Amino acid sequence: MNSVEVNGLTKKFGKFTAVDSISFHVEKGEVFGFLGANGSGKSTTIRMLCGIIAPTSGDAKVSGYDIKNETEKVKESIGYMSQKFSLYADLTVEENIEFFGGIYGLDSGKLRSRKDWVLEMSGLAERRKSLAGQLSVGFKQRLALGCSVIHEPAVVFLDEPTGGVDPVSRRSFWNLINDYSGGGTTVFVTTHNLDEAEFCNRIVLLDAGKIVAEGSPMELKENTIRNGMLFIDADDVYRAYELLSNSDLVQNASIFGSALHASLSGKSQSVAESSDALRKLLTSGGIGVKSIRPVLPSLEDVFLETIEND
Repeated sequence: MNSVEVNGLTKKFGKFTAVDSISFHVEKGEVFGFLGANGSGKSTTIRMLCGIIAPTSGDAKVSGYDIKNETEKVKESIGYMSQKFSLYADLTVEENIEFFGGIYGLDSGKLRSRKDWVLEMSGLAERRKSLAGQLSVGFKQRLALGCSVIHEPAVVFLDEPTGGVDPVSRRSFWNLINDYSGGGTTVFVTTHNLDEAEFCNRIVLLDAGKIVAEGSPMELKENTIRNGMLFIDADDVYRAYELLSNSDLVQNASIFGSALHASLSGKSQSVAESSDALRKLLTSGGIGVKSIRPVLPSLEDVFLETIEND
């Protein structure tokens, strides 16, 4: 049985359609990424799946429960971590854990063992008496995760869980998520950070409330950009970008730091021919080219390509 099943789910606010008839499923034990820019409909979808708001049309099941007719059972079977720090800053780490354990109805013995687990999992055993508001952002996120899964839910929803977290803490947090999913819990993550989506087993890309692509990170990289991608290290990256964007050999160009990525349109017979032609284009425009080579697309490339062609 899938942990999450969504069929034609739609949410309208007046005349505005925030989520537009989306369908997908999430397998048990998956780390599932729900990606899109701010305003794409990610948080609205997760709120419907958690039973917080009702859909306008369509249906969905979470842990086998209907989100419209079995809302309370849905809520009992899930954990939820919002994109904003949702714990109590004036309570200690230990008090927050006890409070949330009580909300989820854990008896004293179960709460004791789960509290020890959360403290160990989050690395906060030595900070158990510290006020939650005084923790670093990274430790706050770990504590929030622990409190959201203290009752051992079948599915945990993480809504933009690493916002404002430094890269080292972000990687540590994702290692924690993957370790946790290894025990069979399904993890549903919304994010607009395409780099961290590499940690997901499967991904859905959302744009303006619609699904524009889905698959594993590798499947999306291999199947979305069919004609090849070039990494171009050139002088004056902004002028190079303008020239590439206007070339009929290039489907989509984007700036990556001091270099560029260019997806090919397929109008040349080979990637090598396209490379030679683009090198000539840039040099004839007075732009020095240090190197041009094929490169595996990033998820950011995939997202830009799907939005460009949508």
